Amino acid sequence: MTEPNLSSFLWSVADLLRGDFKQSARDGVSISRIFPNAAFGYRTITVERPMRDAKGEVVRGEKGKAKGKPVADASLRDTENVPLTEDVMAYFRREVLPHAADAWIDDEKTKVGYEIPFNRHFYVWQPPRPLAAIDAELKVVTERIVQMIQGLSQ
Repeated sequence: MTEPNLSSFLWSVADLLRGDFKQSARDGVSISRIFPNAAFGYRTITVERPMRDAKGEVVRGEKGKAKGKPVADASLRDTENVPLTEDVMAYFRREVLPHAADAWIDDEKTKVGYEIPFNRHFYVWQPPRPLAAIDAELKVVTERIVQMIQGLSQ
C-alpha cells in the first residue's frame, strides 16, 4: 500500500472509531469543544515608524534597496498579534493607522505562533457570593482569631 493510500486508510479507520462528536455539557456549561486550528493561531507583525531628523522631516535611505524609503526608528518599533482568522491589512488599518498614520508593516519580520488561552475558551464566569454571606463568614473568622489571641495572652 502506498503512503498516501495508507494515510487515507488510517484516517478513515480513526473516523470510524471516533464516531460523531457530541458536545457535552454539565450544569448547562459546555465541557467539550472542538476548535479549528486557526482559533489558536496568530501572526506577530512588526509595526515600524519612520526616523525623523532634527527638523521633524522623515529620514530616507540613501543606498541599496532602502534608497528613497523611510528609515525605521527602532525606538518606535512595536509588534501586534493578529489572529489567523483575521486579515492582517484590515487589522492594521483598523487598529494601528488611526494612531500612527505613518506606520508600516515589516513583512520580513512577521511570524506565526499558536497558543491555547484556556481562560478565554474554557473559563465560565460565576457571580460572587452575596455580600451578606461574605460579611458573616468574615465575622466568624475574626471572632475566632480574637479568641486565639486572647488564649495566647492568658
